[in-house]
Amino acid sequence: MLARRVLLVAMTSMIAAPALAQTGRGDAAKDATKDMPAGTAAAAGKMGAPEQKHAMDTLAVGSMSLLASRVALNKARDEDVKEFAEFEVAEQETIADVLKSMKDGTVSGKVTAPSDTEVRQQLSEEDNATLQKMEKMEGKEFDRAYIRAQIEGHQKLLRIQDEYLAIGNEPGHINVAKLARGQIKEHLQLLADAQDDDDKSTTGRSGGRKN
Repeated sequence: MLARRVLLVAMTSMIAAPALAQTGRGDAAKDATKDMPAGTAAAAGKMGAPEQKHAMDTLAVGSMSLLASRVALNKARDEDVKEFAEFEVAEQETIADVLKSMKDGTVSGKVTAPSDTEVRQQLSEEDNATLQKMEKMEGKEFDRAYIRAQIEGHQKLLRIQDEYLAIGNEPGHINVAKLARGQIKEHLQLLADAQDDDDKSTTGRSGGRKN
């Protein structure tokens, strides 16, 4: 089984970090946030340029993963692939909600999943073309294409975390990137195992036909 831990708990600290940055600053911090609408004080800490780029790049790559996984819920034939897609949808919807809350300062305990239209706006032309091809596939062809796309996407996400960690300044954001990097590496191993299992299965069937 593709049993895996998701990144949701780690990513929620992205909301808490700006609020924690306000803690310990005394009356000045209280005065700066006392007149803010409910829920916006947590977003009072403004992200620097490296943090903004990290968030935008993570969202852009995650959008492809989210849309492909939503498609996989209906198209995937392999139960392990479908299970992976279910977790990936939940994870990426939460991440998208977290990043949006960091931008507009509205924090809620409920995850508001973005629509397909909203997510597609984040896709690059290359990712959009890849997704359109996948939407036309069925069965094993789709499963294999989905796994390949997830591997490529997670490799990109890993590079994004590494690049940010080399220049990041905000402690909370740095810790989240570290946690994300660890989870991404785990996901890459799970995906590699799934790909390897499929390769072995295909080889076995081919060998059987030759006999």
